[in-house]
Amino acid sequence: MASTSIWSLRTRSLELGPRTLIMGVLNVTPDSFSDGGEFFGCEAAVAHGLKLLGEGADILDIGAESTRPGSHAGSSNATVSASEEKKRLLPVIERILKIRPDAVLSIDTYKSETAAAVLDAGAEIINDVSGFAWDPHLAEVCARSGSGVVISHTRGRPDEWRTLPFLNGNEVLDQVRAGLSVSLSIAQRAGIAPDTIVIDPGYGFGKRFDENYAVLARQKELLAFSRPLLCALSRKSFLGHTLAPLFNNEAAPVEAREIASLAAMTAAILGGASIVRVHAVRPALEAVQIADAICAAM
Repeated sequence: MASTSIWSLRTRSLELGPRTLIMGVLNVTPDSFSDGGEFFGCEAAVAHGLKLLGEGADILDIGAESTRPGSHAGSSNATVSASEEKKRLLPVIERILKIRPDAVLSIDTYKSETAAAVLDAGAEIINDVSGFAWDPHLAEVCARSGSGVVISHTRGRPDEWRTLPFLNGNEVLDQVRAGLSVSLSIAQRAGIAPDTIVIDPGYGFGKRFDENYAVLARQKELLAFSRPLLCALSRKSFLGHTLAPLFNNEAAPVEAREIASLAAMTAAILGGASIVRVHAVRPALEAVQIADAICAAM
C-alpha cells in the first residue's frame, strides 16, 4: 500500500496515498501505438480530454510525440521538433483550461523548450520518459518553474529497444534502480525540490517482454527511494505478447489489451503505486476502487 504524501505541483498540490490517483492519457499525435491518431486534431483532442476528466481522471497527461518502440524520439533525428510539439500542444492546453480551469494537466515531453512553453500556458507537471537523459536543460526548466515532475526509467532510446540484449530479473531491476538514481541526482543538482518528484519504473521502455514482469513483481523495492510511484502499464506491448496463446499465437492487438491492462494496473497498486496512467478511465476507476479497498484492509 502506498504511503501518504503530498505532491507539490507548479501552483497547487495533490495528496497521494489515501486513494490511487488516475492519470488519463491524451495523445495529440498521428502515430501513437495506443490509439492510432484518433485524437490528433485539436477539436477531437479537447473533446476526448474533457471526456476523460468527466469520467474521473485526476490528471490529464497530454503528449504530442510518439515514444513507441522503433520511433526516433530522443535521438538527433527526432521526427517531432519542439516547434511542432508546441503547435500541437498549446491550443489543446488553452482550450481545456478555458473549459476546465481546475484541470491538472501533465505534459509528456523530454524537450526543455516545449516544457517551458507548456508550463507558461498552465500545465502543472512535466512527465519526462527519459529521466532527464535526452535534454540536459529540462531539469533546470522544471526547477525554475517549481512544476511537478515524473521521472521515468528508460533503457536506451525507442529505436534501440528491439535490439537490446535480454536481462534476467535481478539485472533489469538493478538497471531500473541505477537509472532512477542517476536521474534523481540530476534533479537534485538542478535544484528540483524532492516533494515535486514522482518516479516511474518505465514499463515497456527498454524492457523486453517478461523483463517487465520481473520489475512489477518486485516493484515495492523501488519505494526505498522515498518517492511516490506512478505506473504506466496501459496497453503495453508486453501484455499483448503474454496474451498471444489466446490470439492464435500472435500478440494481442492494442484494442484487445484492456482487461490485461487492468490486471497489471491492479498488481501495480498492490505493489505500492500512488498514481496509475491509463487510456480508459472508467474501467480503471472501478478496478482502482477494488484495489484500494484491498490495500486498506492490509
